[in-house]
Amino acid sequence: MRDWLSRLPLSLVLVVCLTYGLAPFAPPHIWEKLNMLVRGELIRPIDWFDLFAHGTPWILLVLKLAFGRQRPQ
Repeated sequence: MRDWLSRLPLSLVLVVCLTYGLAPFAPPHIWEKLNMLVRGELIRPIDWFDLFAHGTPWILLVLKLAFGRQRPQ
């Protein structure tokens, strides 16, 4: 996994976060789903799918920043 993250271009991850991760842009879909999660309103399967789909680029960005630059020992 670390090898794959290190080969993944940071610019690509950032573009995906800023496009798909925030789409639709007014308001960002991921923000709506996170608010629903906090309020306990994330019930329907489509809502969980949306949270997963729009959240995946952000999770990849966090993992890339955390582990992507470390070299395996």
